[in-house]
Amino acid sequence: LSFADDVYDLVVCNLGLNEMPSLEVALRDFARVAKQGGEVRCTLPLAGTFEQFHDLYREVLIKHDKHEALQRLEAYAARYPTLDHVERCMKTANLSGGVEIEEFSLLFKSSREFFFAPVIEYGPLADWKDIAGGGQEMQDIFWYIKEAIDAYFDGRPFQVTVKAGCLIGRKEDAATMLAQAAVRRSVPSIQRSFEEDEEDTDLPLRIAAGSVQMADPDDLEVEEIAAGGPGDFEIEIDAQAEQELEAFIEGAKRPHHLDD
Repeated sequence: LSFADDVYDLVVCNLGLNEMPSLEVALRDFARVAKQGGEVRCTLPLAGTFEQFHDLYREVLIKHDKHEALQRLEAYAARYPTLDHVERCMKTANLSGGVEIEEFSLLFKSSREFFFAPVIEYGPLADWKDIAGGGQEMQDIFWYIKEAIDAYFDGRPFQVTVKAGCLIGRKEDAATMLAQAAVRRSVPSIQRSFEEDEEDTDLPLRIAAGSVQMADPDDLEVEEIAAGGPGDFEIEIDAQAEQELEAFIEGAKRPHHLDD
């Protein structure tokens, strides 16, 4: 992040950690720009999210000897972090706190409804296509996936699980973190029911003002560049992500070569 150290009272990342190369490095950077005592809050899907689809996808790839695609699927599924991994990353970033987890299910009437649901189409679908490869091979694999879903869940809704995590961490100095850990180890644990626990978030009543001073909009100078000039550029579109899945086109017929 292109910000100075100890700047913000609150750092928020909504569903962005899984897109970053390293969860640990990202959290350390979030903690770096947070003030001492400031908070880092991140939402992220945890291991087990879309597990039913991953299992079905894996079965299709194994059945049809798609070994390279299978390796890509396993590497992709491993990107969903476990709770233990997230907690370890918080400790290395000197963030005290924890992760709140909510597990829920999504139901879809058919394979077509599943792949055209916004949470899928604008979420992991592009990655799932990349796993399958490109061109006709990708189309064939999604025909197999469609048929597997429709066969296994014929007449019943297709259910997938989401394990949603919300990381809430407070920036502490390393000495404080070590002292707190020592205290926790020395005090015997007391079992209490959930109803007896009284959550104390210890949040500030309001976010401090003036941490970052923005320039007066009237003082900003904006340079206009004519179209076709040296600063002009084209937006690249991922052709693979945009490629329509033939298996879900209305009235599409199963390719004859899949019967071989």
